[in-house]
Amino acid sequence: MQATRLLLELAGNVVLLLWGLQMVQTGLTRAFGADLRRFLGAGLGNRRTAFLAGLGVTLLLQSSTATGLMLAGFTAAGAVPLVPALAAMLGANVGSTLIVQLMTFDRGGLAPLLLLAGFLAFRRGGNSRARDLGRAGLGLGLMLLSLHLLVAVTGQAGTAPALHGLLGVLTADPVVALLLAAVLTWAAHSSVAVVLLIASLAGAQAIPPEAAVVMVAGANLGGAVNPVLEGPGGNPAARRLPVGNLVTRAAGCLAVLAFLGPLTAGLAHLSPEPGRLAAGFHLAFNLVLAALFIGVLPRLAMLLVRLFPERVAVADPAAPQYLDQAALRAPHLAIANAAREALRMSDTVDAMLRGTLDVFRTDDRRLLEEVRRMDDVLDRLHEAIKRYLTRISLEDLDERDARRVSQVLTLTINLEHVGDIIDRNLMETAGRKIGRQLHFSEEGAAEIVAMLERLGETQRLAAAVFLSGDLRSARALMREKEVIRDLETRATEAHFARLRAGRTESLETSALHLDILRDLRRINAHLAAVAHPVLDRSGELAPSRLRGEAP
Repeated sequence: MQATRLLLELAGNVVLLLWGLQMVQTGLTRAFGADLRRFLGAGLGNRRTAFLAGLGVTLLLQSSTATGLMLAGFTAAGAVPLVPALAAMLGANVGSTLIVQLMTFDRGGLAPLLLLAGFLAFRRGGNSRARDLGRAGLGLGLMLLSLHLLVAVTGQAGTAPALHGLLGVLTADPVVALLLAAVLTWAAHSSVAVVLLIASLAGAQAIPPEAAVVMVAGANLGGAVNPVLEGPGGNPAARRLPVGNLVTRAAGCLAVLAFLGPLTAGLAHLSPEPGRLAAGFHLAFNLVLAALFIGVLPRLAMLLVRLFPERVAVADPAAPQYLDQAALRAPHLAIANAAREALRMSDTVDAMLRGTLDVFRTDDRRLLEEVRRMDDVLDRLHEAIKRYLTRISLEDLDERDARRVSQVLTLTINLEHVGDIIDRNLMETAGRKIGRQLHFSEEGAAEIVAMLERLGETQRLAAAVFLSGDLRSARALMREKEVIRDLETRATEAHFARLRAGRTESLETSALHLDILRDLRRINAHLAAVAHPVLDRSGELAPSRLRGEAP
């Protein structure tokens, strides 16, 4: 009975440690995620800087797995070469060991302070970054608290013969112990948490030093499995980086198994304390692997390229189809190509609007993620079109061509903004609605559906105006601003009437409902802006809506 209680307490404390680690990662990713991606991308110029960049990002994110997935995304997109990405992964592995080193010191007294400061920042933070940092502080406090509890629980293992015997059976065979630690790390998605658990067990003498060493090696192996399984799929080339990292870890594990006896004896001589021995070996393991492999990374990269050849994505929706580089010598052809590519962006926005309508109707999370992925298509197409147009020499453009370039840029910029609103606002709102299991009133849902259906028609009209330059269609498109404005006004007034009537659904979803109406009006404004170049050319666009300033 005592062994069962200790196992439950041990599992509960490990879960608390994982939850704290997740909060730290989430908070820091939300606070600095874009900055960290830029920093990591900028540091991938050569092996030395890439190693340091991977180490630094992992120290902040508290997870080499998160860094590995980020690097896998870079290499899958062809943004960075494979060799510096592999070097950055070696740095990420070393970074995770430094986290363990910091955590193994007795800092239990900091936990209450971090929990208090994190709670105040999260609840009272004046901006989103302060709240995100508060979340990270709460997570770090929970990690320190869980480690303090782990030490207390593992210290009782010696008084439970059944538990001590179970651990002895599981760790008696080095290969079994290594695989056990690897499976635990794969399941927990955190080598940091598992190594800290191993160090706690070793410090309480619940497992022998040999088992602690081989299990630390297994934790390193398990930490390399998740990026292989969860990295970008489809193109085999996307697996080069995670497989390369797995190969280096596996080689290190084989060496540990081969020299386990003398290795453990040497470590015990350097660090008599078993808990510190496990943490020290974790650092030494990754430092030695980095030193051994960083010089041979080009050869490893060549092998990985042979094993995982590039596969051309024939149906990548974000790959430009019409931006012929040879056409840049004839500006009118290049502009026509860019216009055709811009219409693909228009089709993507149309699909996003239809998907948004289905998300609010069905509360389907998978569909929500599909809509969000479409924004990445818009971003990549917009960037490709913009780069393509900037390569056209301005000196070769006449007035008509210059005007058409302006129209293409106007359309793509506005469509990209529409995609951002759908991704960052509407889908975020839909996610909150689904997560809280909220439902709009029948009337409220009908109002949102009506506006989304109208926006779909507006989007198709905007594409027609861009394609034809027809003045009557441009006027109709501008009138859509008044139509959507009236729909929003009526929907808002009806919503407040339902609030006054005490309708439960309206009370629960009031903030979400009003946010959606506002975002739909913003989308309409961006679509209507496509008519501006046509109306401006005809002299029908007033410089100001203020009375007395219009011509």
